[in-house]
Amino acid sequence: MILALYIGRRFFGLVFMVSLVFTGLLLPIDLMEQLRRLDGKGAGVGDGLRLAALNLPAALYQILPLIVILATLALFLSLARSSELVVVRAAGRSAMRAALAPVGGALLLGIAALVVVNPIVAATQGRYEREITAWRTGSSSILSVSEEGIWLRQGDGSGQTVIRAARSSLDGTVLFEPSFIAFDADGTPIERTDARRAELSDGEWLLSEAKVWPLGTSDNPERDATEQATATIPSTLTRDQIRDSFGVPSSIPIFQLPGFIRQLNDAGFSGRSHRIWLQMELANPLMLAAMVLIGAAFSMRHARAGHSGMLVLIALLLGFGIFFLRNFAQVLGESGQLPIALAAWAPPLAAILLSAGIILRQEDG
Repeated sequence: MILALYIGRRFFGLVFMVSLVFTGLLLPIDLMEQLRRLDGKGAGVGDGLRLAALNLPAALYQILPLIVILATLALFLSLARSSELVVVRAAGRSAMRAALAPVGGALLLGIAALVVVNPIVAATQGRYEREITAWRTGSSSILSVSEEGIWLRQGDGSGQTVIRAARSSLDGTVLFEPSFIAFDADGTPIERTDARRAELSDGEWLLSEAKVWPLGTSDNPERDATEQATATIPSTLTRDQIRDSFGVPSSIPIFQLPGFIRQLNDAGFSGRSHRIWLQMELANPLMLAAMVLIGAAFSMRHARAGHSGMLVLIALLLGFGIFFLRNFAQVLGESGQLPIALAAWAPPLAAILLSAGIILRQEDG
């Protein structure tokens, strides 16, 4: 137990140190990228630094498996150079038992990341998405999904229009049972239009079976309402703006994702990318454990055995390969080429079996 606590404490310390190193590398790089994106929009270094700081937790969270494998390699290489691994083996501890402490630490780290870090990352990522959208378009997100349906917002300097629909097509360009409420520049409602269907065209919404109430110019809007077989409403929205307003799944806390996915499905949108993200988040502790086992399989050797540099390089290549294989499986899962469960759980499970097999094959105690 004392040995496990000792190895686990050193493992967490190295994870912290590697995270600091990546923070020092990623923050200035992202700062330059944010300044490049905001060039010509009146943003200063302070604005770029704030956006880079908001984006940093998500970047670190995404590369957490790489941080873990680097910390594992540093841990076992330091234990090998100080001959502590030799002492552990001489005490009757097998290589697999010596690796259990960092594996358990990786599982605990993955669970803590899922429960504690994920909501923090979601909050900072959501704030980052809203701010970068405001800098790019001059307004906040134009779309939201709730239990009441889909809400859109469009407008210019002369007023805005709020749109609510029961459901929509997958890309949000066709709305079913929509309501359009137009407001003037002072925020006073001036017109309401209900329709059976609305489709976004170039610069306008094409409405079918529309009914229009003049709210601003009539003392009895229902009396003066008109019905039209077809109608048009000018629009400043585009297909790309609607698509980008969904943001990224990482901006939604893990505990809210199931409900959000249900709302997306009820509204007619495809929640597949959010479903694959949910499953990959749940599989993340196993992914971290797999990275520890990969690092242990190639670094739990005595320093005098030689070829340490080559084995470390192989471990890094294998770890990076599993990491990118997982991302590739995520893309295949989002596109429907792979089942969601297979795309999320197969890479970490395969990595665990592969690395455990290597350790057992080398086991001599």
